Amino acid sequence: MRLFTPKPGTKSAVHHVKTPFPDIIAFDAIIRSLVLNNPLGCTSYMSAKKNHPPVEKVREMYTAKFTYLNPDGKLIGRGLDMYDSVEGYEEGISAVISNLANREAHRGKVRHTRETDHFSVLLKCHDANGELYFLSMARDRVTVSSYTDDAIRKRVEAWTDSVPALA
Repeated sequence: MRLFTPKPGTKSAVHHVKTPFPDIIAFDAIIRSLVLNNPLGCTSYMSAKKNHPPVEKVREMYTAKFTYLNPDGKLIGRGLDMYDSVEGYEEGISAVISNLANREAHRGKVRHTRETDHFSVLLKCHDANGELYFLSMARDRVTVSSYTDDAIRKRVEAWTDSVPALA
């Protein structure tokens, strides 16, 4: 078994949201607000001759889940599709539901099970003190990682406290 030695100095913390986001619209609104309004007070920075915004999306992953039911309403199959944008997620759901060949292959009616979908966005933030850290937003949790200054965690906590959807 490989030995992983933790590096001193970097930290992470997780906040579990009491009520997961009901849909992609509510989730995306929080992400957009965070990137556009910069409530964490992050700053722009230069790296490898490239200018970076204060809060930058690094990765997005949206998973849509589906069930297939026979004419009697019995579950006969499941499926999922993953997308790298909100637009892809929304268009992909429509494509899966309207795909006649897919429905015939499953021999049943397709149903999008929105309540089981997963959303995840990883953001890179540049603190005013010069430190880079990551903020991972998921449907049911917020994780701040790769920080050393506890003031960063406290700012993220204060921000989550100010957003009712993140209670």
